[in-house]
Parts: sequence; C-alpha cells; structure tokens
Amino acid sequence: MSLALGIDPGTATTGYGLVRQLADGSLQAVDFGVILTPKTLPDAERLDLLYQRLREILQEHQPVCCGVEKLFFQKNVTTAISVGQARGVILLALAQAGLEISEFTPNEVKQAVSGYGSADKRQMQEMVRILLALPEIPKPDDAADALAIAICALNSSVFPRE
Repeated sequence: MSLALGIDPGTATTGYGLVRQLADGSLQAVDFGVILTPKTLPDAERLDLLYQRLREILQEHQPVCCGVEKLFFQKNVTTAISVGQARGVILLALAQAGLEISEFTPNEVKQAVSGYGSADKRQMQEMVRILLALPEIPKPDDAADALAIAICALNSSVFPRE
C-alpha cells in the first residue's frame, strides 16, 4: 500500500496531507487539513492536543511512510523553538506508529514537486493541484504544503504500488 502522510509542522497550525500513489503512478489526495491548537492553552496542552489529533489521523488512515518538513533557520527564535517542540511531538507520534520517516527542507520539497528548488508558493500550490487532479488549490496553505511533502515522501520511498 502506498499511502504517504505529509506534515507541515507548527504549534498553532500543523498541516497534514495524505496522498496515495496508484499502480499506474498517478497520485490521489486521500485527506488533508490542519490541526489547530488554541493560543489560549498552555504550551504543554497545545502539544498534547497536536499529539492526540495526529495519533487519530494515523490510526484512521494507517499510512506506510511519512514526510516532515525540516526546521529551517528562522530569525524569530521563539517561533523556531515552538516549531521545534511541535516537530518533536510529531516525530514521536510517527516513530511510535512504526512509520518510515523522511525529513525534507522546503527546497527539497519544491524540487521534488515542481522540478525547481526556488519555486514560489503559488507555483507549488498549482503543481500540487495538477499532480493530484484537484479542481482547485487545496486550502489552507499549510494543508497544500503538507500534500506537497507527502508527494515528496512518496517519491523518496521504495514500496510496492497498489
């Protein structure tokens, strides 16, 4: 089974996207969306909420591999720490599920999806729409990014196609 989960990590908003690669090599969006955590909750509760919701998604869909965006250097240290904490919780949930985990920089995802490592957000979203034969660009942006990461994970994994 060739179902990949892509994750665009964040504490307030984590994008997720599930993509299946069919026997003919075509790609199909299975599910996508965002996990939101209220800013009014303490950080520990937000991370627990993210963990629990991700575990539900994993149990419901049972992907065989997962791609997670790597943390890239940010000027805002507070944001980088927060995203790093979310990534830790995400990687823990994925490891506990026994998934093959690949980590990708934003440029690696752009290269894999669009063929151009410096593609802008609009180009990436349009390529995701085309590759998944969707009627419109997936919303919100975090979900579209997660679908791109799932496509990248499928392209880097080796397993039998359906």
